[in-house]
Amino acid sequence: MKIALGVSGGIAAYKAAEIVRQLQERGLRVQVIMTAAAQEFVRPLTFAALSGEKVITSMFGSSAEQPNLDSAVEHISVAQSIDALLVAPATADAIAKFAHGIANDFLSTLYLATTAPVIVAPTMNVNMWQHPATQANLQVLRERGVQIVEPGSGYLACGMVGAGRMAEPEEIVAATLERLGIAQDLAGETVLITAGPTHEPIDPVRYLGNRSSGKMGYALAEAALRRGAKVILVSGPTALQPPSAAETIFVETAQQMRAAVLDRWEHTSIVIMAAAVGDYHVKNISPEKIKRDGAMQLQLEPNPDILADLGSLRQASGKQSPVLIGFAAETENVLENARAKLAKKGVDAIVVNDVSRADIGFSSDRNEVTIVTASEALPIAEASKQNVAQKILETVLRIWQRAAKPRAEHAKL
Repeated sequence: MKIALGVSGGIAAYKAAEIVRQLQERGLRVQVIMTAAAQEFVRPLTFAALSGEKVITSMFGSSAEQPNLDSAVEHISVAQSIDALLVAPATADAIAKFAHGIANDFLSTLYLATTAPVIVAPTMNVNMWQHPATQANLQVLRERGVQIVEPGSGYLACGMVGAGRMAEPEEIVAATLERLGIAQDLAGETVLITAGPTHEPIDPVRYLGNRSSGKMGYALAEAALRRGAKVILVSGPTALQPPSAAETIFVETAQQMRAAVLDRWEHTSIVIMAAAVGDYHVKNISPEKIKRDGAMQLQLEPNPDILADLGSLRQASGKQSPVLIGFAAETENVLENARAKLAKKGVDAIVVNDVSRADIGFSSDRNEVTIVTASEALPIAEASKQNVAQKILETVLRIWQRAAKPRAEHAKL
């Protein structure tokens, strides 16, 4: 998801940097749009470095003498690409422009061009805040569906005391997430997710691998971040860019993935093993490239079953945490195989999909899965992997909350 963050010219512009950081921690992309006045308080380079995105500072690019045609229509492309427009700080001037439909800079034009939800966090002098014109403008915006994050009271930059101080970044971010329908039901929890394939070396050049792209695991990591979790992503070799807010550990082999997971699992609430871990490794890896000379024979040994190891360790501990979720890629007898794995590995659920289908198999951007638990099989209809990830997490949360209830009751005794 992508947020456009409008920064207008108030002393609270420096707080927008913290808003960028907190939104990114939730796995959201942030593109900053600065008014000319905002640039007197904070330089665009600050937001470019924080967001990793282009910062838009004018309607027609950087040069008035040589206007950029792409920039002239950029407000339309940005308006169509964002999931929300957040303006923080929003000055009295910006609020008045929005209320009266004045479009004389990029931010005010973007406001008119977008159909995405709009959230506004006002900041100004107490007298400006209380002025009937400002209050009338705010009422117009409310009637149009704009969400106003009310300012706080206290000492203002002008030296006066009263209402008009911009709400704290945490409150603004929470309001934005709520408007987007992103629950914060994993706030304060740690979720460990594995993703991608493993590569088992044959020699310095070759390896045994599989077709996993890592897209499903990475989508789960982004979804968990948006719900407020701290995410540990243990990733095999992929071409994907991991979410910047996740703690990412890159591994290559199944043994390396196992070591990374076992080193961290006890400090988590939920473990989701979405990686396609190789079943075998080569017993004797050649230190030199094996020359092509007729048939090649490899002696393979089984890799450890990381998920089954976690199930055994959890059982031995006598605890119900963390919740353990496995993935199964099947080509036949899909549900039967998933139920067998659920019982064998001693975990809470298996997410299974039929990878024989090209439209939802490896490397596809879409998926269709069934979540198998001891009591039910919950189908999730075909959708983007991002949407499937959210549906999976909703089910995982229900399992986690059921597991947490006995612990809470025991703590009261």
